[in-house]
Amino acid sequence: MWTSVIQIFQKYMGTGLTVIWFLAALIYLFLFEKRKDRRILFVYMPVLLLLLYFNPLFAGLFCSLVGSEIYFRMCWLLPVIVVLAYTAACILEKRKGKGQLLFAVVTVLLIVFSGKSVYENPLYSKAENMYHVPDSVVHLCDAIVVPGREVMAVFPRELLLYVRQYSPYVCMPYGREVIEGDFNEFYELMEEDVLDMETLEPFVNGKECHYIIFSDEKEMLGEPEDYGWELFDRMDGYVIYRNTKVPLIY
Repeated sequence: MWTSVIQIFQKYMGTGLTVIWFLAALIYLFLFEKRKDRRILFVYMPVLLLLLYFNPLFAGLFCSLVGSEIYFRMCWLLPVIVVLAYTAACILEKRKGKGQLLFAVVTVLLIVFSGKSVYENPLYSKAENMYHVPDSVVHLCDAIVVPGREVMAVFPRELLLYVRQYSPYVCMPYGREVIEGDFNEFYELMEEDVLDMETLEPFVNGKECHYIIFSDEKEMLGEPEDYGWELFDRMDGYVIYRNTKVPLIY
């Protein structure tokens, strides 16, 4: 558990520089911020959250009640940006003239070079609709969704992050954890250059997947119909198969 907590925080840190500035800002405010209400908000509360996050007893209790897969959301509670902005404003207020301008420029440069542009993320795509997901996700989900109930469908890697964002009625046997590096044999088989029907069948049936969706350019080893997969539709460069071995009540 302790190792997982450390690994999650390392992923949250990214390059690590922003978190270093955050810790430095906490120290600065602890030493120089005298107003009690602001000390509570900008110092004591973030420190308490950090202590809770790295407390193995709290981590164990949290994961046993909610699940370890969402423990990383604890990091979202840290007011990193707020603390950095407030600290920078406090320092700027104490400086005058060229010193103030120089500090502002240095601060902006530190922020710019402490992280990476979100647009460089290979999973980033330009918004194509009001839902801010690829149009293919909208079309695929609308095609397989059944009013009044949930369906289980397996999607290729590039669509995983968007399906749950668009529709709460389309469930998946695995999600963002596989993109973050967690091993999942089902996912690895789906991402092979050639889809082996015989190898995939136990996973598809075991996870009770109603639909199997993959790129239309994927090669297949074996005939899908021999395993109970019926061609459901083709759209936006993807093919949808309906798994008839898992009943779907409309």
